[in-house]
Amino acid sequence: MTSQGLTQIGFYFVVLLVLALPLGSYMARVYQGQATWLGRWLGPIERIFYKLAGTGEADEMSWRRYASATLLFNLIGVLIVYALLRLQDILPLNPAGLSATTPDLAFNTAVSFATNTNWQAYSGETAISYLSQMLGLAVQNFLSAATGMAVLVALIRGLSRKSSQTIGNFWVDMTRSTLYILLPMSVVLALVLVWQGVPQTFSAYRTVPLLQSISYDKPQTDDQGNPLLDAEKKPVTKSVTITQQTLPLGPAASQIAIKQLGTNGGGFFGMNSAHPYENPTTLSNFLQVLSILLIAAALCHTFGHMVSDRRQGWALLVAMTIILVPLIIFCYWAEARGNPRQAAIGADITASATSPGGNMEGKETRFGIANSVLWAGTTTAASNGSVNAMHDSFTPLGGLVPMWLIQLGEVVFGGVGCGLYGMIMFAIVAVFIAGLMVGRTPEYLGKKVEAYEMKMASLCILIPPAVALVGTAVALATDAGTSTILNPGAHGLSEVLYAFSSAGNNNGSAFAGIGVNNLFYNTMLGVAMLISRFWLIIPTLAVAGSLAAKKHVPTGPGTLPTHTPLFVTLLVGAVIVVGALTFIPALALGPIVEHLMLYQ
Repeated sequence: MTSQGLTQIGFYFVVLLVLALPLGSYMARVYQGQATWLGRWLGPIERIFYKLAGTGEADEMSWRRYASATLLFNLIGVLIVYALLRLQDILPLNPAGLSATTPDLAFNTAVSFATNTNWQAYSGETAISYLSQMLGLAVQNFLSAATGMAVLVALIRGLSRKSSQTIGNFWVDMTRSTLYILLPMSVVLALVLVWQGVPQTFSAYRTVPLLQSISYDKPQTDDQGNPLLDAEKKPVTKSVTITQQTLPLGPAASQIAIKQLGTNGGGFFGMNSAHPYENPTTLSNFLQVLSILLIAAALCHTFGHMVSDRRQGWALLVAMTIILVPLIIFCYWAEARGNPRQAAIGADITASATSPGGNMEGKETRFGIANSVLWAGTTTAASNGSVNAMHDSFTPLGGLVPMWLIQLGEVVFGGVGCGLYGMIMFAIVAVFIAGLMVGRTPEYLGKKVEAYEMKMASLCILIPPAVALVGTAVALATDAGTSTILNPGAHGLSEVLYAFSSAGNNNGSAFAGIGVNNLFYNTMLGVAMLISRFWLIIPTLAVAGSLAAKKHVPTGPGTLPTHTPLFVTLLVGAVIVVGALTFIPALALGPIVEHLMLYQ
């Protein structure tokens, strides 16, 4: 590790926490229906959307009606994206003439973008048309993010209201999230990215000559795609010289902006944010990685404003930061230390062996180790999934960090909205544990936490790890799951575990090294994404409805303050212990044993 790298990481968190405060205050005003500087221009547009939806600001919903609207709206989104992908070969804005995707890939992709996961079993420049990117994937980037924010706001109302049977209006919350928050911020970031060199065009792909031609021996195949062999059973090859290259283009900047701000993460190009068209400069890199956590961090302040106690928002923000920063530093240490086998080539491997310059495999030299690690930590702490380095090429311990951040439940900042409501579920569990210790009925923000809330919170906490571990077990126990693992042994297990952890927690990043564009993985991972998204939203809204109907309980001598260092410590412990107890056995068989094998 270097002082320069640590300074860059520290500077990032300072800027993040400073910007989160005013943005959080602004979002609180938006959700509370107060006047904002954008209301003068966007107010008439907002009211048009309400008319189209047949609703109004005063039309409140029960939690069941709110949940029904959420599920219906997202189901329609899945069907629209599926249809676009299946018909893109006959639809316009397809200058590369790309064919329609297969049914299983269309299902996986539609579910992925509607659930804010953005898992990609394809390479965008060779599989998805401009129309599908814009009308399907980019639109879902907005709507899936807005869905998470709307559910969070409904939960906050449940905590702040007294003896109420309603928790707000889904259509109003969706409209305000998109119109006043996501859209303006995305426009600004997209313009900055265009300035930095990210393409935003409808032009067809360009073919350009190479500065230096490349020659290689290409294996020959028959009509069925089988390799041709000579009389000595050796592959028949043909010398090929490449003199030109096709450069993919498209309306990338607009999609990249919302993919980061909405913690979506789906890349316009296959290399995602490691591609120079998506992330061309160090400034674009900093702004994008800042965007990943900005809204999620700011929503903590929004929470504090809306419950009329800003200390509550600070407590959750501090808990998230306390977990994330040490893990990023540990990952930086592991990557800066490098691979001992590379350092000890020709000599005995010792525990003190380190690689000069650290582990640069799979990393962009323009970003280096520190910024690659910072991105890996933030993107997996959030439900983002974008990458500017290949996580599969991290050292075993370095790769363990992003995997474990996902497995913690995507509550350490997490996705916009869904990360914070997941952390609030952990807070409910924490006050329940504290209540058992002192022999009082647990309370959170003046609301009694009883059996019903604990059952719903337990579902939110236990479903993602169950999906991840059961999916991994099925994949490793079947030929369909193991046949496309390209790296055998401990690392192969890590790749499968990472894939299902990513889908089961709606992250979207991958370890690669495993073929997933097939019927088995497209279906299994798609189902995992659906379960982990909506089987958490429904219990969360149920908790919101239950809490909203309760009376406020006055603070007493036995009440546990939920804004103190003691509670922050209890909350951090609850998050880490659940993650550790659930996944340590699986991690021991994957990255931990792989690390030990480096010194074998």
